[in-house]
Amino acid sequence: MATTSKAKKKTVRIASGRKRARQDVKLNAANTALRSRFRTAIKNVQKAVAGGDKAKAAELFKQAQPVIDSIADKGIFHKNKAARCKSRLSAKVKALSLAA
Repeated sequence: MATTSKAKKKTVRIASGRKRARQDVKLNAANTALRSRFRTAIKNVQKAVAGGDKAKAAELFKQAQPVIDSIADKGIFHKNKAARCKSRLSAKVKALSLAA
């Protein structure tokens, strides 16, 4: 049975547990927003590469790097995943500039 975001959760009786649940809601929202920024940054670079605009792709890649690094630093994604994403994007941008 797949769990959905609207699944009924047990209410926590202990005060520290209730506080933890409140904190989890905030943390979940923050992490979701950061993951969204990460995916958007990557998609923007990929669209520029697909469009063949090497100057725009290079600029967007430069803007995407700190976003990717910050996600890894916060532990939302593993540092190796962040490095892999940067490497692949860099290779695409480089290939675009070499093709011209």
